Amino acid sequence: MSSKRAYISPLREQAAAQTRALILQRAAELFADRGYGRVTVADIAAAAGVASKTVFASVGSKGDILDRIVGQGVVASGYEQAMRQVLALRTPEAVLEALARGTRVGNEGQFTVHEAIRKALPVHEDGEVLWERATATYRDALRTAARHLHTLTPPPSGSVEETADLLWFWFGPTGWRTLVVENGWSWDRAEDFLRRTAAATLC
Repeated sequence: MSSKRAYISPLREQAAAQTRALILQRAAELFADRGYGRVTVADIAAAAGVASKTVFASVGSKGDILDRIVGQGVVASGYEQAMRQVLALRTPEAVLEALARGTRVGNEGQFTVHEAIRKALPVHEDGEVLWERATATYRDALRTAARHLHTLTPPPSGSVEETADLLWFWFGPTGWRTLVVENGWSWDRAEDFLRRTAAATLC
């Protein structure tokens, strides 16, 4: 007795992927604007122009949606390519300039995702775990940059761990948000300031 293989339409799969992407985009925007706790699946469905059951079938619950947003944010940050460029540089000044530029691009491009995650932390049942997951790769990249800086001439004073902490202080998401969101600086001004501050301290 022969069994028929289920046919999967490429066009249907493409449409489903586009629907998922739209749902996640609208959800991130709503979470960033209103806060995770004030957004319902019905709100997300309305913003994406689909039924609530489509949201559940395509992406899952509100918690599942946030998890996907975090995962996409890590992938979309482009940190791997940026770190390859950083590790190829041979002067501390060039490394810090690249870090300022790379983290600016990542934070500016992923601003909505970062805000969605940040506003979810106070009400999410695993907020601390969520933030660690969202920032672990980011911190690891800056630790790698710190180790690289200590191989260059002149190396920073202090330990690699201290340098990594300082890089996180300057170039981590909180530093960018403080200057751009809380103080109203432009991204250009923030990038220039953070680069100069880091260079003056470490070089």
